[in-house]
Amino acid sequence: MARSEAFAEQGSGKPKKMPWAEMQKRYKGVFVLSAPREVRKVALTFDDVPDPRYTPYVLDVLKRKGVHATFFVVGTRAGKHPNLVRRIHREGHAVGNHSYSHPDFSKTPLLKAQEQIRRTEDRLQWLLGFRPRLFRPPYGEILPKQLEWAKTAGYTVVNWDVDSSDWRQLKSGEVFRNVTTAVRPGSVILMHAGGGEGQNLSGTVEALPRIIDWLRKHDYEPVTLPELIGVPEKRGTIPLP
Repeated sequence: MARSEAFAEQGSGKPKKMPWAEMQKRYKGVFVLSAPREVRKVALTFDDVPDPRYTPYVLDVLKRKGVHATFFVVGTRAGKHPNLVRRIHREGHAVGNHSYSHPDFSKTPLLKAQEQIRRTEDRLQWLLGFRPRLFRPPYGEILPKQLEWAKTAGYTVVNWDVDSSDWRQLKSGEVFRNVTTAVRPGSVILMHAGGGEGQNLSGTVEALPRIIDWLRKHDYEPVTLPELIGVPEKRGTIPLP
């Protein structure tokens, strides 16, 4: 699910909305929406994994097309479907942290937000042997104080600049148009390979091979997020505050 604004705290209590573009400037290198526009590379990213209903089909398409993407893992789902997480990693895709239970971070106190990230980290360390550097907050929502902590702890927070809106259960043609009409060199493309109960993402699975073919036809190279933005997949040994 996508939004386009973050929140800045105010002394009076309620947070004030801040455009993501401003967040990217203020937290350069920590909060990322896209890569520089000089090179015709883009990153396909998939949220809310693993999901046995859709993740395997997305992986099948990527394997058939010879494309490596980036998957943002929800900790509770990783615990239920560990073999799917291992398959994502084994097939050469990058793995990022998408929180433990998918709360709205704009409504989550800092300590609870840290716990959400740590619990998923612990699970991925156990499953894959490393702690991801990349983090994507659910719904794209994050507070400046959370970004300040992410900076000190060695994370890179990555949202997106192209929203497929596939979470709206769109048909494949709509998903295809949403991506291809908005993509630019350096784009980070938001898609989903997992959904809520009853959520239908068949449009994503059907649109994905067409999107990949279109990107290549128009001289875009799909790559992982670490390659696109030039950061390691694994987080360093910086201690968590």
